Amino acid sequence: MFLNQLILSFLLWIAVPLESPEMEKSIDPVVIAIDSGSSSELARYFDSSISLNINGQQGDYSKSQAELVVKDFFKKNPPMSFSLVFKSENNPSTSSYIGEYSSGRGNFKVFIKANQNGSDMKVYSLEFVKA
Repeated sequence: MFLNQLILSFLLWIAVPLESPEMEKSIDPVVIAIDSGSSSELARYFDSSISLNINGQQGDYSKSQAELVVKDFFKKNPPMSFSLVFKSENNPSTSSYIGEYSSGRGNFKVFIKANQNGSDMKVYSLEFVKA
């Protein structure tokens, strides 16, 4: 009897799809990069082209250009803290996040849009809007 229950439990464990840990933690490196003010680390997760809005200055940039723009933002607004306050994952391949970024020079709402392709996440839109 015990062996049957054990086998049944094992089969159910294999058959039931669990939430992927990669999907759940995929935004974590982006959050850490913003919280630490590391433009180079953040740029690792940028798509080849990204839409940026830095407090009203909008544009589409290549990955390397976007890194420089974000680096300038972090230099002018060094991070004190960053945290996610909202996450929307209605579509399995596209996610949207809203965060709060605090610096000594003010607070910003951060809007992040990313595509998920397997375990590979690419940010295609990033906005820092003064709160």
